Amino acid sequence: MFEGSTRKKSAMIGIAGIVLVLSALFAIGIGSVSVNPIVTLQTLLGNGDDTSSVILWDIRIPRVILALIVGANLAISGALLQAVVQNPLADPGVTGVSSGAATAALFIMLVMPQSSFFVPVAAIGGGLIAAAMVYAMAWQRSIGFQPVRIILSGVAVNAIFGGLMGLLQLLYSDRLPAAVQWMNGSLAGIDMSDVSFILPYSIAGWIVALLCIRKINILRLGEQTAHNLGQNMNRVRLMLSILAVFLAAISVSMVGLVGFVGLVVPHISRILIGSDFRFSLPFSILLGAIMLLVADMIGRSLFGAIQIPAGIVMAMIGGPYFLYLMRKGGA
Repeated sequence: MFEGSTRKKSAMIGIAGIVLVLSALFAIGIGSVSVNPIVTLQTLLGNGDDTSSVILWDIRIPRVILALIVGANLAISGALLQAVVQNPLADPGVTGVSSGAATAALFIMLVMPQSSFFVPVAAIGGGLIAAAMVYAMAWQRSIGFQPVRIILSGVAVNAIFGGLMGLLQLLYSDRLPAAVQWMNGSLAGIDMSDVSFILPYSIAGWIVALLCIRKINILRLGEQTAHNLGQNMNRVRLMLSILAVFLAAISVSMVGLVGFVGLVVPHISRILIGSDFRFSLPFSILLGAIMLLVADMIGRSLFGAIQIPAGIVMAMIGGPYFLYLMRKGGA
């Protein structure tokens, strides 16, 4: 029975991989200027005309690749945070990590635009500060972390950094237009240099996350069991939290605030494939990439020439889903 279950879960991961490839090929041809599948394949094989080559290689393909990378990053970040706090309502947005990273990145963009190369480092620092604030407020010496306190602390931290972002927008309103798309989680204007920048860091984060699967599964068994197996759970939680912040922050630094991927994807993964991170984490990586790619595809094709940022599309999808989870009591 166990072998059959393993085969079924492996097959689902394989199917998700196939869906991802097909979705990416479809997304490359979709936009304000549609490119039919035959021309798309010809262009990918180097036999396309100049117009289709420019549209696909210079605009569409970098955008599709970055959507896949960022979606995977946010899904892993959400899965890790949910494992750390043992609460399915945790994700980079709800826990304040994304808003902390976004505030730091926006500060560099508006106050020191000449230092834009420093944005990723600032985003990681802002995410770590936000996470530290949440955990400090949620910690109680007698009982440790309480999931409800983490969520409530995240709401408070989100409010603090949201206020700071509002203040920056008022003080530097003359420089704001350049950052408006970024603030709404847009993948517009992406090129291969952006992909080349984020890809090595993302791959490193994915490898570390996959190497931590055994520790995450032990964490799910409870404090006492983990202690009996010789695991220092405080150290594991710290390591996983830093990794989650890192992946969320580098994603925010590139595309801005994209919410709910880290909330929705791990939850769907648990429903479809179970709680064993040997299967749910790879599945979450693929599903997160697909979800953000589809959100971006909807945003850039639904209204013709008007492009809706992927962050707005995800908010319209993820907001109701978050309320659904709350209605179920966070189950």
